[in-house]
Amino acid sequence: MSDALEGILETALYASDLDAAEAFYGDVLGLEKIKRQGDRHIFYRCGKGILLIFNPAETIKPVAAGALPVPNHGTSGPGHACFRVSGENLDRIADRLVTAGIAIEADFRWPNGARSIYFRDPAGNSLECAEPRLWDIE
Repeated sequence: MSDALEGILETALYASDLDAAEAFYGDVLGLEKIKRQGDRHIFYRCGKGILLIFNPAETIKPVAAGALPVPNHGTSGPGHACFRVSGENLDRIADRLVTAGIAIEADFRWPNGARSIYFRDPAGNSLECAEPRLWDIE
């Protein structure tokens, strides 16, 4: 199908404390920061996609005159994102999280044998690292 969606280009999560988010996603998870714009947002490269961390108090405001024509947006409450991690790297990620004082909330295998670990970022977002075979993606 030529008009099919090809994948997820970016995923957005929300955090009111961007300094804590920056330390977590950059230092603990090791993502490459692309850009930070003050207290509005931080963008990270994550594999072939982009992770957007927005401050909901800022992104709900109307867009300033002359800015890009992006609609204001935001949410409240924790979100969820799942990171693709190979099975051989899940233990390394879990060790890195525990060393940083991040609790692993769940570590289990799905009925198809794929393993997932769940934890939270400083804003309370539920994060998951899972083997791609969870969704039959290799």
